Amino acid sequence: MKQNETTQSFDVIIIGGGATGAGTARDCSRRGIKTLLLERFDISTGATGRNHGLLHSGARYAVTDKESAEECIKENMTLRKIASHCVEETDGLFLSLPEDDLSYQAKFVEACKQAGIRADIIDPKEALHLEPSANRDIIGAVRVPDGAVDPFRLTASNVMDAKLHGATILTYQEVIEIIREQNRVIGVKVLDHKTNEIKSYYATIVVNAGGIWGHNIAKLVDININMLPSKGALLIFGHRVNNIVLNRCRKPADADILVPGDTICLIGTTSSKVPFEEIDHMKVTPEEVDVLLREGEKMAPILAQTRILRAYAGVRPLVASDHDPSGRSVSRGIVLLDHATRDGLEGFITITGGKLMTYRLMAEWTTDLICKKLNLSAICTTATEKLPGSRESIEEISKKIISVPLTQRNSTIYRHGDMADRFSENTPLDNSLICECEEVSVGEAKYALNELDVNNLVDLRRRTRVGMGTCQGELCACRAAGLMSDMNKVCTNRAKADLASFLNERWKGVSPIAWGDTLRESEYTAWIYEGVCGLTSSSKK
Repeated sequence: MKQNETTQSFDVIIIGGGATGAGTARDCSRRGIKTLLLERFDISTGATGRNHGLLHSGARYAVTDKESAEECIKENMTLRKIASHCVEETDGLFLSLPEDDLSYQAKFVEACKQAGIRADIIDPKEALHLEPSANRDIIGAVRVPDGAVDPFRLTASNVMDAKLHGATILTYQEVIEIIREQNRVIGVKVLDHKTNEIKSYYATIVVNAGGIWGHNIAKLVDININMLPSKGALLIFGHRVNNIVLNRCRKPADADILVPGDTICLIGTTSSKVPFEEIDHMKVTPEEVDVLLREGEKMAPILAQTRILRAYAGVRPLVASDHDPSGRSVSRGIVLLDHATRDGLEGFITITGGKLMTYRLMAEWTTDLICKKLNLSAICTTATEKLPGSRESIEEISKKIISVPLTQRNSTIYRHGDMADRFSENTPLDNSLICECEEVSVGEAKYALNELDVNNLVDLRRRTRVGMGTCQGELCACRAAGLMSDMNKVCTNRAKADLASFLNERWKGVSPIAWGDTLRESEYTAWIYEGVCGLTSSSKK
């Protein structure tokens, strides 16, 4: 392992490339702060990329956590304005089933109104007209301003804007040491997973935005944050059975949200405590699949006949109060820790807790504190300035790429918003498809490879949805690997290893639900890649 001592210095170093870290990098760079963001893998690989993609109205928390509900509805409205290409305004229904207590509905609606959330009681027949997939036996329905948001797209857009304003974004850089002088943090040492080098970077302030992994980052400077990993499992179905978000009108419980998004819908989540040793290797159990299916079918019975594409799980960064060593007093709200006042360690800040919906607010609070420490008076503009991709209307962009086939054009604009004008000069070859399920073209893949910090096939999936459709990479993975190999001048063995890694990553999500047709298709995929393409376990070496 090489030691490569650098003398690069910044005003702030942010550890963690999820939505909160990316949002903080964006806010800092917009305020003129020299910023470095470090992520040990790719952006959105933690909890940001492993949630249900719900544009929370806050209604779910209105009864139990008014403060969080108020934060959610404000940020919900903000994201609709600044990140329109990441958001689908579906609206939401909170449904009461025969087994639910209908009297809870009135309490729920009143709590929503107190939090500033629109909540309209509608007739069950009207609800079924709006969303035919809902259970025909519902006894109550409330309409709220829920929606869907793509976390990969949202994070990538924040990264893009941060870079446009001068931030440095480095992925596959794992922080292995926090450098300190007496009672002050002055920088970090990182392991570069691309070159296997150890590098050092210096800054006035280091921000720990590692989510649940922030627990271990804080331990590098002997600081304890009483975090409790909470696992949430979800199922993705092969097509959209609903076009409006469906929720159970009851206290939050397992499998009570069905979210439509892109070409699929998903049911979530469960909640169970897991040890820190497991947070890098989350697996969905058969019992969790059973719970998700059983409860999901109660809201939308058609799920019983709908193909399941995959299962996955994320880890929530729940934080217990400092004065509660038992960990029972757990917050789902935003937790901003200034370790100078909390632990006597200058130059170190932790931002954690919260939700995807409140990432921008978390970033604003963090950047306000950074500015205070740097004696800057710059104001936050992230609530009013639109993200790259959301600055022009769909109609204007569609005119610019009129030469792109219609279905493909719509998919490209849906994913990239006004950045889709990069495809206006596509050749017929560029317009050919790599992924038929998601209408991903050669030109779109080239754009991602050239401009969106793609290092491997899994990164490409997060930027373009290659392999996220019905075939789960069965038909598109090989094409994408070939294109990447040609563009990056990668040797055949390395390309095959990347392909094997991508397919194994897809299999991890398929294996918990591998029965019937899904299992048969998995066997067919294995036959294609092992029998026809010669891909075996040795390809990973």
